[in-house]
Amino acid sequence: MAITAQDVKALRESSGAGMMDCKKALQENDGDMEAAKQWLREKGLAASAKRADRESNQGVVSLVVDGNVGAIVQLKSETDFVAGSEQFIAEADALAELVAAKGTDAVAERNAELEELKVTLKENIDLGGVERIEAADGNVLGHYQHVQGGRGVNAVLVEIAGGDESLAHDIAVHIAFARPKYLSRDDVPADVVASERETLETITRNEGKPEQAIEKIVDGRINGFFKDVALLDQPYAKDDKQSVSQFLGGASIASFKQVEIG
Repeated sequence: MAITAQDVKALRESSGAGMMDCKKALQENDGDMEAAKQWLREKGLAASAKRADRESNQGVVSLVVDGNVGAIVQLKSETDFVAGSEQFIAEADALAELVAAKGTDAVAERNAELEELKVTLKENIDLGGVERIEAADGNVLGHYQHVQGGRGVNAVLVEIAGGDESLAHDIAVHIAFARPKYLSRDDVPADVVASERETLETITRNEGKPEQAIEKIVDGRINGFFKDVALLDQPYAKDDKQSVSQFLGGASIASFKQVEIG
């Protein structure tokens, strides 16, 4: 299939690789964007395997906490101008309050208001992530919201058992900036681990490492992968000499939610 300049640009933005490398990756993979990303990574040409995961549309992330219940709602827009408007932020807040009070499905109750907002602001507006945690009796609900340019762009809820509010807040702040995908390494799906191991084996061979050393090297890199994606394995943000699991001491994390723009 024909490779367009737009295809090359999109791959550059998501992979961080050079223009010519992106063009070649697309040619080698018949224009398949995901296969091209994987090809670049295996060749050691991608700047960051996680960069694409962080990209998103403009918008706002609203956070509401009421006692042991917390809700996060992401409202998406096409431009940061609309995302920063009072009307847009107010709608996101109203949705978050509704989710906190009634549950995630309650967002449907404001479909008419969302349609009206699209007409008023003359822009495509969509719901993004909608999350809610109701902490069990005796547990603590921690939260954190990162505000940028007057609007929420990154929000976290975390439920802690056996800890206090200070600990829950510290863990929420860590999650906001470390962006774990799973709670523990045991939560990472087997097919995800298998795919990552296969990729790391290819990368290691392409680096010219001795065949007899490849398994040990890949094992070490898989542990590094877990430290990237699994919360309990991550080095704690304020003291990277200990893991989040060690920082928790006798406390445990029951669940967490994160929603982010940009």
